Parts: sequence; C-alpha cells; structure tokens
Amino acid sequence: MADSVDRMAGEAIATGQPDAPDRTATGKAHFEVLDGLRGTAALIVVLFHIQGITVKWDGARVVLHHAPLAVDFFFALSGFVIGYAYDDRWGKMRTRGFLVLRLVRLHPLVILGALLGLASYLLDPFAGQAQAVPLRAVLGAFALCLLALPSWSLPNRWTDTHPLNGPIWTLFQEYIGNLAYALVLRRLSATALAVLAVLSGAVLVVSAGMLGSLDQGSYWETFWMAPVRLCFPFVTGLWLYRVRERLPNLRIGWLPLSLVMLAATAFPTLPAVGGVKLNGLYEAACVVLLFPAILVAGRHSEPGRGMLWLCKASGRISYPIYITHFPFLYVWMNFVATGRASQAELVAIGVALVPFLLLVAWAAQAWWDLPIRAWLGTRLRRRG
Repeated sequence: MADSVDRMAGEAIATGQPDAPDRTATGKAHFEVLDGLRGTAALIVVLFHIQGITVKWDGARVVLHHAPLAVDFFFALSGFVIGYAYDDRWGKMRTRGFLVLRLVRLHPLVILGALLGLASYLLDPFAGQAQAVPLRAVLGAFALCLLALPSWSLPNRWTDTHPLNGPIWTLFQEYIGNLAYALVLRRLSATALAVLAVLSGAVLVVSAGMLGSLDQGSYWETFWMAPVRLCFPFVTGLWLYRVRERLPNLRIGWLPLSLVMLAATAFPTLPAVGGVKLNGLYEAACVVLLFPAILVAGRHSEPGRGMLWLCKASGRISYPIYITHFPFLYVWMNFVATGRASQAELVAIGVALVPFLLLVAWAAQAWWDLPIRAWLGTRLRRRG
C-alpha cells in the first residue's frame, strides 16, 4: 500500500532489503548519500533546538551556531531532486498533476505538524498565562497552519510567521519553489538558470552581510528574507542537476560529508570588523560555495554496504522529525523557563529528548504519513 503513492509521486521505493539501494518509481538510481545528508541536516536542526533551549539561547553556550543553514541546504537539495524526478516527465504530466503529486508527498505531515502544534499550544502544562489568548485567534492560526500559510503572531511564540509550528515556514517556501519550477524554472535553459543563480546569490550575500546572519525569514520582521534564502539554493540545485555531466566526479561519502556539515554549523560566530559583518559573510559562503560542493560530491558518492542502511533510514526519518519535533520543544522551552530543574537535570532530559523525538518521527511516518499517502495515491489512480 505504501508504495502506491510513491509510484504516483516518483519518490523512492523501498526495496525491502536493508543492503539494497532504493530506486525511484521510474527505475532511476536513488542518491542514497544525498538522502543520508538530508537526515544529517534534519538531526543538526533538532540538536540545535534542543541544546539552544536547554541553555536558554545563551549565545556563548550555544554549540551549533550555524545550524539554521540546514534550511538552505534543504532548499538546494530540493531543487536538485525536483529536477531529477520531474524534468523528463513533462511530456506526460501537466502542472496541475505535478502540484497534486507534491501535495500528496508533503502535506500529510504538514497537517500532522499543525495538529501537534495546536495541541502543544493549548495543552502545555508549563505555559501558565504566557499563552493566554482568545481561542478564536489560536484556531484561526491553526486553520492557516493546516495550509502551511503564515498567520498572525501568538503570545509566547516570538513573532513567528507560523506560531504553532515554526519549521512549517520552510514548507511554505518549498511550495513556492515547487510552483515556480512548474510554471517557469522547468522551461529555463541551464544558462538562464545560471544567470538567475548568480543574481540571487548576489542578493543573498549582500543581505547576509547587512544582517550578520542568515537565520532569517521565520519572523515577520525578516519575512522578506524567506524568498531570498529560497531562491539561490533552489535554483542552484536545479542548475546542478541540469549540468551534472559536466561536473567533477567527487567521491567523499556520507560520513565525511556529514562531518563537514557538522563542522560548518559548529564553527564559532564571527564579529563585525570595520563595519563588515563577517558572520553573515561566512554563512553566505557556506550556502553559496560549500553546500553546492556537498551536493556535487554526494551525487557521485556511494555509501558502501555498511552505511547504506543508515543512509536510507536517515533519509526516511528526515522530513518526519523536522516537521514534528518543534511542538514538543515548545513544551520543553516552557519547562526550562520555570526553573524547576538544575542544569545537570536539564542536560539529562535534553539528551533523552533525542531518542524520544526519533521515535515520534518514526511513528509519524509509519502510522500517519505512509498510510495517508497510500490512500491518496489509490484515490488518484482510480480517478485516472
């Protein structure tokens, strides 16, 4: 049953053998290392949120300072994979069909994330009066969150554009990228994509230099940065797919590339020197130079039999853990704020949250995402 929607959407089909690579519905070889790197990036985000909340976002004690750049890597990987999965299918596929397939692939977990966010906001035992707000305001934000749309801010959620589940802001941008691909980008030549990538990259670098950080776009104050962060990596990922045969055959492997990503996100924050915000320029360099290089290397790399199962598991759990972890961490944030636990106790609980969130993600995939996608896929096939 789970395979039916994967065949509809062109996603990876599990072979049922832990030492055999997955293949797409059309029989294309699957990029297992890139799948594994998606999981690496998602786990970096989760660890960053847990550790940051545990130390109350005290900058000197935060470890993975640049972990928000995982979002930019997601966008680059998405552009590459979208080109790989769909560029050669437009002779038999229309825009409406493409968008339906993307909704089937992405939206079941968006809905689950919204439901978890609503429960987290209304049932949090540690929030006290910090989240006291008319129910109609919460339900209105929930209705928009179900559609991955931004809403008004809610108390105790900073000024997030998606206050019930912050990471959903990236899914809103993902949909924008998918729509842009279907309507415009798929029709552009590799040269035109390269020009667009250079222009959007220049905007990204200038913006990062002005702001001092690329951790922007999820708040209303910097909402304008969300499409800036989307455009360059998404277009570049698509361009890299189009020119893949002209790129060098770098073979580094999942584990070394994961360590490179981890080191890049753990790099210390940099000060401003002579009015130049070096931290922003460093993060822009990661997005403009490092992440495309990782994509190229990951595309040509083989995980090896000993790592294949780990890459597959990492890729499969990446989206579920990314979209389900933050509602639980809102509760964790409010618990930390109560001051009821010592720092040692907070560290112990924070460590325990990692396997707990992995278990939640596994359950979300097995009992929610795959069954719903299978049911939707069957319905779509019956309708022709």
